[in-house]
Amino acid sequence: MPQPLPSKEQTLFRSVVKCYESKTYKKGLKAAEQILKKHPNHGDTQAMKSLILNSLNQGDEAFALCKEALRNDMRSHICWHVYGLLWRSVHNYPEAIKSYKMALRLEPNSPNILRDLALLQCQVRDYEGYIESRRKMLQERPQMRQNWTALAVAHHLAGDYAEAENVLQKYEETLKRAPPKSDLEHSEATLYKITIIYESGDTERALKQLEEVVRQSLDRGAALELKAKYLLELGRKEEAEKAYRVLLSRNSEYRAYFDGLEKALGLDRSNDADIEKIDELYQSFASKNERNDTARREPLEFLAGEAFKTQADQYLRRKLAKGVPSTFPNIKSLYRDDEKKAVIEELVLGYASDKKMNGSAEDESNGDTSDRFEQSVLYFLAQHYNYVRSRDLKKAMEYIDKLLEMDPKSVDYNQTKARIYKHAGDVQKASETINHARELDERDRYINTKCAKYQLRNNENETALNTMSKFTRNETVGGPLGDLHDMQCMWYLLEDGEAYLRQHKYGLALKRFTAIADIFVVWYEDQFDFHSFSLRKGQIRAYIDMVRWEDHLRDHPFFTRAATQAVELYIQLADNPKLSSKDQLDLEKLDPTERKKAEKKAKKEREKAEKAEADRKAAAAAKANAKGDDGETKKEDTDPTGEKLLQTEKPLKDALRFLQPMLELSPKNIKAQNVGFEVYLRRNKYLLALKCLQSARELDPENPKLHEQSVRFRQAVNKPAEPLSSQASQVVKQSFTTPPADADLKAYNSDFLTKHAQSAPHLQSAYNVRYLLDSSSKGQNEKDLKKTLELPEITIEEAQAGLALLDEWKSGQEVKDDYRAKAAARWSQATVFKN
Repeated sequence: MPQPLPSKEQTLFRSVVKCYESKTYKKGLKAAEQILKKHPNHGDTQAMKSLILNSLNQGDEAFALCKEALRNDMRSHICWHVYGLLWRSVHNYPEAIKSYKMALRLEPNSPNILRDLALLQCQVRDYEGYIESRRKMLQERPQMRQNWTALAVAHHLAGDYAEAENVLQKYEETLKRAPPKSDLEHSEATLYKITIIYESGDTERALKQLEEVVRQSLDRGAALELKAKYLLELGRKEEAEKAYRVLLSRNSEYRAYFDGLEKALGLDRSNDADIEKIDELYQSFASKNERNDTARREPLEFLAGEAFKTQADQYLRRKLAKGVPSTFPNIKSLYRDDEKKAVIEELVLGYASDKKMNGSAEDESNGDTSDRFEQSVLYFLAQHYNYVRSRDLKKAMEYIDKLLEMDPKSVDYNQTKARIYKHAGDVQKASETINHARELDERDRYINTKCAKYQLRNNENETALNTMSKFTRNETVGGPLGDLHDMQCMWYLLEDGEAYLRQHKYGLALKRFTAIADIFVVWYEDQFDFHSFSLRKGQIRAYIDMVRWEDHLRDHPFFTRAATQAVELYIQLADNPKLSSKDQLDLEKLDPTERKKAEKKAKKEREKAEKAEADRKAAAAAKANAKGDDGETKKEDTDPTGEKLLQTEKPLKDALRFLQPMLELSPKNIKAQNVGFEVYLRRNKYLLALKCLQSARELDPENPKLHEQSVRFRQAVNKPAEPLSSQASQVVKQSFTTPPADADLKAYNSDFLTKHAQSAPHLQSAYNVRYLLDSSSKGQNEKDLKKTLELPEITIEEAQAGLALLDEWKSGQEVKDDYRAKAAARWSQATVFKN
């Protein structure tokens, strides 16, 4: 039981609680101290004071005070509840749950403790515990609809569809009168119950209930979509056809509705006999609406031969005559079919050769339309020859230069020219050109963003930040970069980190990649508030979608891209700890006498830097409550350059923060499996390394990195750094058979080399394996690597990977220069091969 207080102090204590809830922390702190002057060991007051201190960012003091409160009053549910809140604030959910459960033992019917426990159980996906907590809350307050809904949600998330439906049904039976039609919560709950029935596999009953409410549903579009979907699945195609036609009358640009209508009509695009009927279907919709695009664009996906050419001609003339800039992006997906690509190229080149350039089927000149059509055609051709499936950068540049002669101030034309330079490998000219495009329209946020991205690709970090600052709140704490962090502008942080990585500024690169990982942590934590908010607002279907999306949060491309590079960087740090100190790497290049002088100088500079750091910390402590120009409290960044991250003593352990979520949530990302193998092999976790190897083999058995890692793993298990247990040896023996245990690895590698003689990445992998097996083959490998530059299909990126391989082999400068010169001769504009 909580310690009793006199009435005056009891009133003060209630004011402390109110001050905390209203966030008037200073007033609450003052009231708590008044109580503690007379009752210094009052546990509940100490607990509330610790909660306020925690809100004031004094976490260490808060924890210490709360522990003291527990020692003074171990039987107080308030102390245990506060202790749980403190643990939750630092995201230690298991400890928070333990504390909440302890508080519930002392106060079993407390609605606040039950609520906090339930929300935390849902956050950690402890659905069994969540069901139990929600059941108790329902028993305490059965009159609240959200308690019934919450229990149904708990059963649904746990996979018990029958019980989830039963809970919702029981609540409906308790209603004495039907809710009004305007009741949004009831409308949502009804559709939610129908989706539960459908997910349980009873589509027939779900449809029956849906038909009863579809007309009254406040989310009419969703209800009609569900009806059409259920009818189609049940094979009631005539009714499904009507349902999809109703949906298309509401939105005739949504392709999914057309797909549903095709299935309802029993039409199959792979069946030649149905193609004409499908085309007639789309033409009927196109004739009803002159502005409809989908009905005119979609037939190009399934038509072929003359029929395709005719409709492609009509479609392209129509779009180009109107001067629609997105014409090429809209049709470039057709380039997967070489025949269609050739037809489109032939058609547009035909327009370009037409002297009148008017875009009309009758070839009648029509003034301004003719000029617009001519520019549209040239712009289309510039994009066509710049596209990867039809790339001819010389022609692309010719067309874009013609356009710039006609309209030198066009932002679109200048941007496309920059993109052509980028594909040619000239990142510097690309950056300069797109900056010129930006200056033509400084109010355009899109071109400003593109310009910053190109500048980062050219390793112009400060210039890019200055460009971004034109559309950021620069008065905020941390300036433009701080605002980009606050806005969670991940593309910028990712490109910024990659630029620093190319410049070997590993600390800053690691800091940016870590910032991206932190954003995903914030996204994960942000769902906590929605566990209660969505129930209060009745938006249950959207809430279920959010929970399922959060379960796969870290398979996002931004996370995997940042995480793989961060893990690779940690692997480099594990292999070469001196990377964390650029000065140390520079010293190794000097002769002994100069090195001694440099070390002495470096020591003095280090002492000076340590003194400056101490002064900075003292100044930061003095300005702890200083505010930025926008009134926000300044947050001191204790590691602005990422040096502390870089100087880790356990890089492989730190890499797990990025690696484990990837392997768990992005198992089909082969790069994640590749870096996972590297980490686990270095940690002598052979079974985990083998698991990554097997996963990569299932994804792509011919992956070049997989070949190299398989050979290395065979070497590792034949002569392990640490003896394998008998069980692990048995698993390796049974599971790892490629290459076989008794294989001649040199012969195995030679077979791989012969098999992939025309693929640069595979050849690079084979040469690296040859070097690993026999370091004396280095000279031959360097010659063979240089020959890969003659392969017709090799890309700039693959050639660059070859240059990195020479660094890995510690090849001489002359060898690297020869390789670079040959690459520069093939890609004359590529800046990466210029000294």
